[in-house]
Amino acid sequence: MEKGLELKQSLRISGDKATFYNCKIYGFQDTVCDDRNKHFFKDCLIQGTVDYIFGSGKSLYLKTELNTVADTGITVIVAQARKSEDEDSAYVFVHCDLTGSGSGTFLARAWFTHPKVLFAYSTMGKNINKEGWNNNNHPERDKTVKFGEYQNKGPGADPKGRSPLAHQLTPEEAKPYLTLDLIEGSKWILPPPTPKV
Repeated sequence: MEKGLELKQSLRISGDKATFYNCKIYGFQDTVCDDRNKHFFKDCLIQGTVDYIFGSGKSLYLKTELNTVADTGITVIVAQARKSEDEDSAYVFVHCDLTGSGSGTFLARAWFTHPKVLFAYSTMGKNINKEGWNNNNHPERDKTVKFGEYQNKGPGADPKGRSPLAHQLTPEEAKPYLTLDLIEGSKWILPPPTPKV
């Protein structure tokens, strides 16, 4: 369990049942390698340019700011590396703030064949590309990606003009992703540590 960590370099987490509270993680490309297993990020700041959250973990990001620094090339928040329909991995972002400069940031791209990414109840700034999602120049992945959105708000959340890769979830479809049960969190997530006075 990490609390209040401030990193000016990349972070790789592959251990199971890891939590991060109030951490600031700054990088450029590949800021957080959310490699594999179950993780929970809450009240954090993660900053980068391209694929700055990537890997094949099964992770829940809650009330975390994702700040994209504009670059001359493409900017992408997530590159999730799920490789098959049977692989139990996903990145879910709930009540997050998507901030940053520029105007062409993609929420995620199909780095591998079966990425699973959901943004729910999040506030998306004007830096988010109106298409939102990208097949990484692999049109054959259009049928295998699982990109979803649910009840987001802000100038970058308008579903008009969104890529057909993304699905606007119904309440019933979104429900399994909006709980700690997604990562079996009720079995291992402890309350965040409180500072001693």
